[in-house]
Amino acid sequence: MKEYEKTGILSVEDINIPDMKYLRKGVAIIECVQEIPCNPCVTACPFNAISMKDISSIPMVDFDKCVGCGKCISICPGLAIFVVKVRDDGFAEITMPYEFLPIPKIGEYVTLLDREGKKQGKGKVLRVREGSRKTFVITVEVKEELAMVVRNILVKSRGE
Repeated sequence: MKEYEKTGILSVEDINIPDMKYLRKGVAIIECVQEIPCNPCVTACPFNAISMKDISSIPMVDFDKCVGCGKCISICPGLAIFVVKVRDDGFAEITMPYEFLPIPKIGEYVTLLDREGKKQGKGKVLRVREGSRKTFVITVEVKEELAMVVRNILVKSRGE
């Protein structure tokens, strides 16, 4: 039994992380480990960069084809897809699904959370767009070393 099957929390070792050359251009990282019938990410990708052996297989990203457009992010019912782009200035951009209120605003600083919900510092919101299924797609700027750590954010209530 894998550790995440006991804890419900994935670790970096559980996911397929691309080489730095792909992270520099920005690519989708799928953190799905459930072998269930589901494939909206495959059909959402306009570049045919996501494939599955069969309907119950874990989706795989062809990092050579992926351009990091993020169309797969909000379509994933498991909220398990992120686009990570590592920049040359020591920062990274993480684009993630977001289904909480309040919706962050561009330029706002938010609390960064890891897969366990533990705070990992502050990050700046760079982009906000409404995706499908009322899932927003948020891009935050983080320190490069947090590129594979941060997977959610906490937005301070406007009244606080």
